[in-house]
Amino acid sequence: MLELKNICFSVRENGKTKDILKNINLKIEDDKFLVVTGPNGSGKSTLAKVIMGINKPTSGEIIFNGKDITKLSVTERAKLGISFAFQQPVKFKGITVKQMISLAAGKEISVVDACKYLSDVGLCARDYIDRDIDGSLSGGELKRIEIATIVARESELAVFDEPEAGIDLWSFNSLIKTFKNLKDKYQCGFMIISHQERILDIADEIVVLSAGEVKTKGTKQKVLSHLSEIYSTCSKLDDEEVK
Repeated sequence: MLELKNICFSVRENGKTKDILKNINLKIEDDKFLVVTGPNGSGKSTLAKVIMGINKPTSGEIIFNGKDITKLSVTERAKLGISFAFQQPVKFKGITVKQMISLAAGKEISVVDACKYLSDVGLCARDYIDRDIDGSLSGGELKRIEIATIVARESELAVFDEPEAGIDLWSFNSLIKTFKNLKDKYQCGFMIISHQERILDIADEIVVLSAGEVKTKGTKQKVLSHLSEIYSTCSKLDDEEVK
């Protein structure tokens, strides 16, 4: 389980301090599928980067499986079992899909295991296992290969920053099927930053951020029923924050 305790994150802009995250208190339970949503500029991506260690909080604590990881580096957090997927997956010319999955797993994996991971994310292993991770792959293909590497790492917590970004409708439909499959099959916590209703609809819990604060959280039944009203209120608050 990951727990955020009074997490704040601030930056200096034009000689002034700007608060991006304000006293975030949040728990991400094991085996839960949590989606963080909210208006643009509400601090969602910053929250994901703070969890991974890309950004260090100004104050507060991050506890993972009972261990204080607030000051740990990205590499140290990854070794503990936290994975992060960027909006735009990184391309690696000269590295095949199988080699990338082996690197993620930390060992040389068999063709059979590589095929299993690719099958889990909806890709035909025969068509992908020996391909380079380069510009010849579509955005949707890269996203699913990236997810396969996270599964191969046996991550305890996987954080995705707007996985739907930059992919077409067909790839998005495949992505939804992939998340549903992984949610049912693997003992892993998921935190996804997203605006997409279909991703919100498969969440165990939804957290709504606005102006760097948690405005509401709860089951999808609780939040989705009045999400439009929440978004309208949040957008007004964010506009006032900008002013």
